[in-house]
Amino acid sequence: MPRYAVLLRGINVGKAKRVAMADLRALLDDLGYTQVRTHLNSGNVVLTGDDADPAEHADRIEDALRERLGLAVRCAVLAADELRTVVEGNPLADVADNGSRMVVHVYLRPVDPALVAGHPPVPQDPENARVGDRAVYQWCPDGLMAAPDIGPYLAQHLEAEVTARNWNTITRLAELI
Repeated sequence: MPRYAVLLRGINVGKAKRVAMADLRALLDDLGYTQVRTHLNSGNVVLTGDDADPAEHADRIEDALRERLGLAVRCAVLAADELRTVVEGNPLADVADNGSRMVVHVYLRPVDPALVAGHPPVPQDPENARVGDRAVYQWCPDGLMAAPDIGPYLAQHLEAEVTARNWNTITRLAELI
């Protein structure tokens, strides 16, 4: 059975959308997923599930979060090979030397390849943000709080909702998967 990484968007940030990782693991177990493991307290999960389109898994998990926990939470689900592609395809690897200052904006659902193909650097951060097939990479040399917010641009020009993780989290999930 295939392995997947699940990235929940916006949980356990501030006081809204609080989810205990034990409750999240139990919910995913109840849905039939196995080998469920959470990483940190911010909605990062690796698990084993049926061989299906990752978007189908995402819809199923989002529905369960809404029905069982009363939370409207979006998530990205990446198959193991998709996550490895995100890691191996980092276009900023030669300049990003601190994983806590490198952000990966993962698309919640796949983006139209025509919108991604040959996309120029993101205008809000042209030196440090690059569009990839499954994610946008942003190097934040002065720290995450000082980096330009590129989320609205991605929503408008790539028609993409994203969830962001730092590089350390992305590479750790790739190890766990």
